[in-house]
Amino acid sequence: MNSPAMSMHLSPLLSYSWILPLCAIAALILAFCFWRKKDIRLVRVLGIALLLLILLNPSVLQEKRQSINDVAVIVVDDSASQKYGKRSARTEAALEHLKAEAQKYPELDLRIINAPESGEEARETLLFRSLDTALSDTPKPLRAGVIFLSDGQIHDVPDNPEIMENYGPVHTLLTGSKNEKDRRIAVTNAPAYGVTGQDIIVKYKILDTDNIRANNVTVTLTQHDGRIKTFFVPVGEEQSLNIPIEHAGQNIFTLEVESIDDELTLANNKAPLIINGVRDRLKVLLVSGKPHAGTRTWRDLLKSDPGVDLVHFTILREPQKLDFTPQNELSLIAFPFRELFEIKLYDFDLIIFDQYKVNNILPSRYFRNIANYVKEGGAFLEVSGDVYAHQHSIYNTAMKDILPSEPTGDVYNAFFKPEITDMGFKHPVTRNLIWKNTAHLKGQDPVWGNWIQQIGINVKQGDILMNGYQDKPLLILDRMQDGRVAHIASEHIWLWSRGYDGGGPHAELMRRIVHWLMKEPELDEHAMNITVHKKTITIEKNAYGKDEETIAMTQPNGDFKTITLKKDNPDDLVLRTKMTVEDYGIYAFEDTHGSRKFAIIGDLNAPEFTDIISTENKIKNIAQKTGGNVMWLENKPTPSLKRTRANTKSHSGSNWLGLKRNDHYTVTSTKNTPLFPSWLQLLALLLFLPFIWWREGKE
Repeated sequence: MNSPAMSMHLSPLLSYSWILPLCAIAALILAFCFWRKKDIRLVRVLGIALLLLILLNPSVLQEKRQSINDVAVIVVDDSASQKYGKRSARTEAALEHLKAEAQKYPELDLRIINAPESGEEARETLLFRSLDTALSDTPKPLRAGVIFLSDGQIHDVPDNPEIMENYGPVHTLLTGSKNEKDRRIAVTNAPAYGVTGQDIIVKYKILDTDNIRANNVTVTLTQHDGRIKTFFVPVGEEQSLNIPIEHAGQNIFTLEVESIDDELTLANNKAPLIINGVRDRLKVLLVSGKPHAGTRTWRDLLKSDPGVDLVHFTILREPQKLDFTPQNELSLIAFPFRELFEIKLYDFDLIIFDQYKVNNILPSRYFRNIANYVKEGGAFLEVSGDVYAHQHSIYNTAMKDILPSEPTGDVYNAFFKPEITDMGFKHPVTRNLIWKNTAHLKGQDPVWGNWIQQIGINVKQGDILMNGYQDKPLLILDRMQDGRVAHIASEHIWLWSRGYDGGGPHAELMRRIVHWLMKEPELDEHAMNITVHKKTITIEKNAYGKDEETIAMTQPNGDFKTITLKKDNPDDLVLRTKMTVEDYGIYAFEDTHGSRKFAIIGDLNAPEFTDIISTENKIKNIAQKTGGNVMWLENKPTPSLKRTRANTKSHSGSNWLGLKRNDHYTVTSTKNTPLFPSWLQLLALLLFLPFIWWREGKE
């Protein structure tokens, strides 16, 4: 508002560089007169004073002033911890009340800021940083004060409270409760990588608030496949846990501690463990039933990989072979069947039978061992020659239980080009199989060369990815309980490696088959791919012949929800969906095949989640130093607002908060009026100078 103001000041007619010497001369004259006559006549002093008064020109200054509004800031804590309990409701109610109170003071500008800003990752509650940004354009003399609406868990409180005196009184209204309960699990040490087949050590501890008073609690470890282990551990003591790394890629586990009644949140009762499995060495057993050209192809492929330990046996002479060579003159070693298929069987990651036939070398019980090895998570590849179609086929052993196809007894010796099936175009093992820089799309003839032999089979189960002679099954992949099996109904893939008839993608195809058997995630036809950007989760899955699929989602608070994945267009090979979530924490996804994936929103080891109990301790010193106050909103009405004088030490009461009144203004216009008008000054000189002359002449 505009208000007038008046003040007296001097507007000298001459600069002080002239006036001061004139004053000095006048003083010397008066001193000389006093020295001569020991008396100074009053009329002389008045004459000199009149001259000096005219030169100094006293004036009246009139100002029109515009008052400047003070600025107060309300900082609303929008961090993740504010969503627990009744904090959000109390915050909204208090904010509306304070806004209504501020409207009583038109000379007060109220700014409301939310921190952290929208879209910012929830790692820490940085309210003072947002406050500095909001007041960066406001001079310190115009700051009336600050009010925080928060649970008190602020992570950028200044170490030196004195610097906050420039902000005016700093008040805090605590939105939480004084007797909150919370239990959380804290992972103190977890490696990011582990060697497959070995255990890694994870350390953790359970932390309770003081009002829980529990000595021991139950902790559950859930593996990616749904297996659960339970432990009973003491509270507050660091625990060590051995976790097996079963496969390459992401190994996902969840540690969860049991909840309690009236707990503030369940979000920090879980701790995700994502450990990347790294294969030390892939141990492969290759057994060739007889020497042939294809043996070298498999051996060269496996030996060229530095990450593979290959154990290769080729049966050169069967026991029943009669060539009259004495046993003591043979340089061949006996086949170590007991060591390979009983003692060290489970040391191998993959077993390959290449044209193997049943003979008197391997006792029948060892075929049962191999079948059990596969069912319990092992991998087996059968590369069939003509012997698979005869009575000595391994299909006539206990391995019949795990092989996806049975022989028909037919052997086709004819030229044919392997072709990818409709299912093969959808499966990651044969999808986009490239040879000579050409992507083989559905409906095109393959540009690779011919094979010249195939075994007739009937497929019992599994996925047929390639056909051969007269569209008969050539490549079958199958899951057998916890393990995997692959069957190639021909051993002529070696023709591609030799460049016969133009060759073909033998190395890439063999590599993909082996990696699929090793459960590499990028070749898993049922794998889900989860990507997270801020609060947006994208879920992708191989279509694999489906137009849509429904998966289950478990939210951080334990609620379940179904999500539907669809194709973006009919020709798409991927099902996907994108969703934006609100809560921070762990989101679990499970498909119909039991595959589980997790998405983590926010950093669960960040301060925002590690300590969520409301507290006044972090902000109390700031309030005391600035004359502010800290109040709990629990069971109390929101305090009113008052304007207080700037020099007041305390800016709060039992039910009110004070905002400093600075009383600053700007001058909109000025008017300078001499105290004695010019005509009056001239008249005084004209009258007083003759009077002095007359008085001096009379004396």
